[in-house]
Amino acid sequence: MHHSRKTWSPIEVVGLVIVIVALVALLFAPHSLSQLFDLTINEVYNVVVPIFLTGTVGIAIIVSVILGRILERLGFTDALIRLFVPIMKWMRINPTVIIPSVYNILGDINAAGKIAAPVLDKAHATKAEQKIAVATMIQSPQSFATFVLGLFALSAAGISLFPVIVLSIFVPLIIVPFLLSRTIYRDTKKVDLHELPRFTPKTKPLETLFQSAKEGTELLLLVIIPAVAAVFFIIGILKFIGVWEFINSILTVTLTYLSIEPSSGIISILAAPTLAVAQLAEIANSIPPGLVVGSFVLANSGLPLSVIFGQMPATWKECSSLKEKDVIEAALVGLVIRFATAWFLGFVVTPFLVV
Repeated sequence: MHHSRKTWSPIEVVGLVIVIVALVALLFAPHSLSQLFDLTINEVYNVVVPIFLTGTVGIAIIVSVILGRILERLGFTDALIRLFVPIMKWMRINPTVIIPSVYNILGDINAAGKIAAPVLDKAHATKAEQKIAVATMIQSPQSFATFVLGLFALSAAGISLFPVIVLSIFVPLIIVPFLLSRTIYRDTKKVDLHELPRFTPKTKPLETLFQSAKEGTELLLLVIIPAVAAVFFIIGILKFIGVWEFINSILTVTLTYLSIEPSSGIISILAAPTLAVAQLAEIANSIPPGLVVGSFVLANSGLPLSVIFGQMPATWKECSSLKEKDVIEAALVGLVIRFATAWFLGFVVTPFLVV
């Protein structure tokens, strides 16, 4: 359809405003644009390069994909399906909604989406069930390293480990799908085992190994790093215009109210939960046990926000029938549930768990 250029379109007005602002900035504050550019570069660089390119997180993503594909080839997915079919059949939910969460615990949240999203599609999971899978996956630690380091923090605070692990990691695998299927995402259906296909591929061992390594590298370089760069570019702009300090102060007050240690909580939300629990372990014996438990629960989730708003939508869009906005919506629902879990375990349950 031909559009007349005689009238201004809304986006042209936006563009004109940007041009005027840029010209005014060059006239009265010529160094401001270069400062903005430097700030955003440093913000992206400090996360992408040391954490993903030269740090262990990037390698962990590749290794997690390799591990996940090897487990899949050895029948891990089919075994899980058999274990969860009776429970999910009773709840009238496709049992494959649990698969992303389990792969998430064993490896990495991005690898879990890459491997498990096609499983749901192959099992003919409804759109609502795929959203349940995303929301449930947010309840699991996004890397095994985060889980292990978190245990050190719990031990340092003198907290009984087993109840916290069961209540924060494994119970949500059952409770969250049940709650969501009865409230927000009701389009679910009971599936018998004989209705599901087999999910174990028939690839050769060496082919599985090398193809999974290639797949993990592509996931890191072509999906995750661009998504992370986009999110931290926005954070850099917020810092430049002076809004970030206000947001940071609001986060500190909110996290304390939710029984989460503020500094580690902010790191979990914005940067790297693995780094957050490593720092939490150093101060765990000097802060209230409830804050340690709440921080542990929050860190062992689908955070940081760059994962929820960048990496997960990009990964699931490629591997499932969900759109990016569907993935973000379901992830945010899961995140709200995770914050509620952190408050409940940190404020209500912790007094009964201190050794």
